[in-house]
Amino acid sequence: MAFNNNKVVRNYYILPCCLLLLNLANNIVSYKSGIIANPFLRTTVVMLLVLFGSSLTAFVVAPALASAVRWLHRSSRRNAGELGEMLFFAALGALVFWFYYRVSLHGTAAIVPPMWRN
Repeated sequence: MAFNNNKVVRNYYILPCCLLLLNLANNIVSYKSGIIANPFLRTTVVMLLVLFGSSLTAFVVAPALASAVRWLHRSSRRNAGELGEMLFFAALGALVFWFYYRVSLHGTAAIVPPMWRN
């Protein structure tokens, strides 16, 4: 199953990975907002950070990840052929899965640095 078309890679792999990572970032924002006692202020901060994170994901993270995936995609195909391509995408998917697994098993505190824990 070779991904010859960059659009296919972007639409079916990079975009979902970015959305999953954005969801993890939203979990971290919700987790950290628990230290704000005022509900009005907490809601405002969460909304602003989610809007900022969405914009950052759409205009910075997704294009950067797409470029990195294209570069690594070409490199892995050149050095390891189709098997290298499949292993690369499996590793990327496993990394995103690992983050979600840690959140599901131990909560959001498991993926934030120790100094960020509430």
